[in-house]
Amino acid sequence: MAIFKEIAGLRHWRQALKGTLALVPTMGNLHAGHLALVRLAATRADHVLVSIYVNPLQFGPGEDFDRYPRNLGSDLQLLGEAGCQNVFAPDDNIMYPYGRQDLAIVLPPRSLSSVLCGRSRPGHFAGVSTVLSKLLHMVAPEVLVLGEKDYQQLRVVQRLLEDCNFAVQLLPAPTQREADGLAYSSRNQYLGTEERRIAPLLFQHLQELVRRSRESDADPALLAQATRESLDLAGFVVEYLELRDGTSLQSLPRARPGARWFAAARLGRTRLIDNLAIDL
Repeated sequence: MAIFKEIAGLRHWRQALKGTLALVPTMGNLHAGHLALVRLAATRADHVLVSIYVNPLQFGPGEDFDRYPRNLGSDLQLLGEAGCQNVFAPDDNIMYPYGRQDLAIVLPPRSLSSVLCGRSRPGHFAGVSTVLSKLLHMVAPEVLVLGEKDYQQLRVVQRLLEDCNFAVQLLPAPTQREADGLAYSSRNQYLGTEERRIAPLLFQHLQELVRRSRESDADPALLAQATRESLDLAGFVVEYLELRDGTSLQSLPRARPGARWFAAARLGRTRLIDNLAIDL
């Protein structure tokens, strides 16, 4: 396995590479959802590179940057078993050599980054946009693979690529779920035993919202309120539960083609997010 820690070695390898390259950016602590992205990437490019970097710019005050799991050894083992032989694992000195106090950053469109998760995580999507811009310049892939579980992030990145004319194809990957429907996430390991039993209810309630949105012209606000109450009773603290357009992320008064339900809720100390398309 080729493991790059510095930009010079990565670029030397990239310049000599024959064929197309797909990048799968991650923050490590890999799980089956990440490996599905790697397998999808391998169907669209001759080579796959996985980046592993816990980006401090996308964590806000009081979030879990310090305790975010870092398991490079096990990550490399999983990637090897999945057939990925190329990894970029830089540290802060490589990514931000002059520190982060007076850093040039990339600001995403407010219409996409100030809603949903952007309301409670100010600066998060600027951190995502900045680190991804740096990775794309360093790696120069032809294909970029991102999962739809972080759907708002996907839309922000899509606009970033369009607005800044990056020569890369964005390949969205369907959300990967455990057998009971819980979306794979590196933060799921924070869940206690009872919390893990309850966690799939978030997906189940989203499924019910999608079903009711397809079968009736019910007011999304009323549907969301009833669902919030049910989730509250189950032990969740709901941050948002909203029907929005899948492209603009603008709030919708009624279901329509392209609409999605978006949810974020806390269960204990774990923040869960999920989304489902209505597909009218």
